[in-house]
Amino acid sequence: MANKTRSSFEKRQKEVARQARQKEKQARRLEAKAKKAEAGAEPEAEVEDPDLAGIVLGPQPTDVAGDEDDDDEDDEEPG
Repeated sequence: MANKTRSSFEKRQKEVARQARQKEKQARRLEAKAKKAEAGAEPEAEVEDPDLAGIVLGPQPTDVAGDEDDDDEDDEEPG
């Protein structure tokens, strides 16, 4: 009967250790998630992409200067 008590005690100790590891993992996951969210939010707000600077959303103004004449010259073959 001593073996049965001993094995139950060992099983309980293993279960307690497993639960402690799960709590540690969960705490690390939450910390990493918070750190990632904090680090990811700041650079986007501070830095503007130079390629997109000055772009206006919506319909773009059209050139009335006559771009059609320039396109016709490119299609002609020299000769």
